[in-house]
Amino acid sequence: MSSSIRLGIVGAGGIGNVHMNTFGRIPGVYLAGVTDAYLPQAEQRAKEHTISVVYQSPQHMFEDPAIDAVVIGVPNKYHAPLAIEALKHGKHVLLEKPMANDAESARTILQAKEESGKVLMMAHQMRWSGIARALKHHIDKGELGRIYNAKTGWFRKKGIPGWGSWFTRMEESGGGPLIDIGVHMLDLTLYLMGNPKPVSVFGTTYAEFGPQRKGIGTWGTPNWDGYYDVEDLATALIKMDNGATLSLEVSWAAHSAGLPEEPFVNLMGTEAGISLVGEKATFATHAFDQVIESEIKPLEGEEDRTMLSKHFIECIRENKEPIASALSGYTNNRILSAIYQSSRTGHEVKLDWN
Repeated sequence: MSSSIRLGIVGAGGIGNVHMNTFGRIPGVYLAGVTDAYLPQAEQRAKEHTISVVYQSPQHMFEDPAIDAVVIGVPNKYHAPLAIEALKHGKHVLLEKPMANDAESARTILQAKEESGKVLMMAHQMRWSGIARALKHHIDKGELGRIYNAKTGWFRKKGIPGWGSWFTRMEESGGGPLIDIGVHMLDLTLYLMGNPKPVSVFGTTYAEFGPQRKGIGTWGTPNWDGYYDVEDLATALIKMDNGATLSLEVSWAAHSAGLPEEPFVNLMGTEAGISLVGEKATFATHAFDQVIESEIKPLEGEEDRTMLSKHFIECIRENKEPIASALSGYTNNRILSAIYQSSRTGHEVKLDWN
């Protein structure tokens, strides 16, 4: 590998552009190529970011020995085939969330990663925010004791993205808010809980707004000739191998009166608890028979995506396992698939890890 890591970007849309902006500022990284299903978009990004090569396809990029690593930021349906192909061609991979459309596809990525010996990291930027790092610091010091219950979610009241586009088509996206923003909250909360293994899941999904073309937000481009066959609200209860429980609630659109529209996490431990709403966090414990609460300040540091991107490069250079590992991505997908299965069947889904 050359002294500079030569990075290729697969997907020149909104999230791909975010990655180009971020990696373009990191020393020791050379933006070596870009590709997109719509090549004029890739050509435009190449001009904006001074990228020398526009590849005709992801396959052409993966086959180029000059590329060391790739970022995959495309619709969910293509995560598994592209990640697997990149790994088989010896590329390190930074993969946008969710890992795949479903647990089975995620498992094939995990297998390909293990066989390749390359780095595969999930792009969960919420783990890297100053406030999330502050919470992890308190937890790692043992201040919460044993975390036995957690509640997390993200209620958007009017935020359905790209109605009729790939966002709202189950075959292409794998689901609605559960797999779109729920995966972020699930990932962050499991990380803060110490990554316990989920063993059972009960959940329900609803589609009350999307089919009526209500609750549409500003993200994404609508396709009024398209369709909507995903949920717009999901709720679930997950039990862990250590006895802890996690409840998850997310929506793209809902009459969620009085509830904040910001992401939230509540952790309840034997010694103390933490509440996070948006960027504001509170620490609570009992002392002298009184409830004592105090604000938790974010840790200082670089912007979350910058830290995420630097960690990916560090893992490549030092051949180490990322904090947001392939296994964590697979675990998230297993839970998401179990929630959808539980909603379809009306029954609890048991997860076997043997």
